[in-house]
Amino acid sequence: MRLFQNSCFYPSYLPRFNQLAAKALSFDARREVFLNDRFGAAHFLQPVLDGSPEAFFTNGDDEILQRRWAREQGMSGEPTLEAILLAQIEHHATEVFYNLDPVRYPSTFVAKLPGCVKTTLCWRAAPSGNADFTAYGAVLGNFPSILDFWRGKGCRGELFRPAHDPVMDEYGHGERPIDAVFVGGYSRHHRARARTLERVAHLADSHNIVLCLDASRLTRLAESPIGRLLPLGRHRRPDAIAAIARPPVFGKDLYELIGSSKIVLNGAIDMAGEDRGNMRCFEAMGCGALLVSDAGRYPEGMQNGVTIETYGTPDQAAEVISRSLQDWPRSAEIAALGRARMRDIYGKDVQWKAFVDLVGRL
Repeated sequence: MRLFQNSCFYPSYLPRFNQLAAKALSFDARREVFLNDRFGAAHFLQPVLDGSPEAFFTNGDDEILQRRWAREQGMSGEPTLEAILLAQIEHHATEVFYNLDPVRYPSTFVAKLPGCVKTTLCWRAAPSGNADFTAYGAVLGNFPSILDFWRGKGCRGELFRPAHDPVMDEYGHGERPIDAVFVGGYSRHHRARARTLERVAHLADSHNIVLCLDASRLTRLAESPIGRLLPLGRHRRPDAIAAIARPPVFGKDLYELIGSSKIVLNGAIDMAGEDRGNMRCFEAMGCGALLVSDAGRYPEGMQNGVTIETYGTPDQAAEVISRSLQDWPRSAEIAALGRARMRDIYGKDVQWKAFVDLVGRL
């Protein structure tokens, strides 16, 4: 199978990545730096991480990376990122195109793919307005309710899970000085999460609580001197959160942070409904921390009181964290079992087999 996997990254990650890749002057070198930093590695298929010659990987939104490939291949002028991606697919003689960035490259892009491409799949675990993915052979995701949303839009929806990144096994074997950590976004899409964070932030008076928040542009504006003169109060973070907030972390820095934390607090975005099992669940359990997350429908291996702990309300989140820290030996056993289950159930080989089986059904 000649596999092409296209990915993307958060804008907040780009400054870190450009620092890491400052001395990487070729397409291959810059791509290698990205893959080695493990940002999004739970989504990357085994042949990509193994460096298989039949698998090609790129970040189609990384202008520096893509233009280096174009120059190295002798493309003339200033081709668009779309034109470069299409040229890469044709050059690779791709048979299976798996796109993690379908909003940027929707059905109109699929219609332009070269004839060598026989199967197209995309990953999308959130509603996306009027985006059209109907030309893809299947939309993949790990939230059944959101897959139903895409089916209602005329797409074929298929359940597909992230995988345990084996590099996570290197982290979290020493002291865990941080009592509880949260890493994630803070925007209008996270109202329930914001209430929970405010309650947990008050635990900082007696515990080492770390909040690494990727605030939205509107939140940053609302907290600026000019923004405080505007009617943007509901977009500002409460004082308890703002007092301990740190910038977001990514890649191996995230693994290191989780591996230094006893508890990882998680909260689903509002649009996920009752479905649970977002990326932070996989990262927290994979690095051996105790996952404390909101109640809902979790995938196999994530079981309340056995491999994770759950809460129902913001007050309960703080109570569960406090109780788990008070009886840390028991909590550590739950975390260790969760880590073992993550390895067993969500290995990269399991993910790849599921992908191959899925392609065979399309």
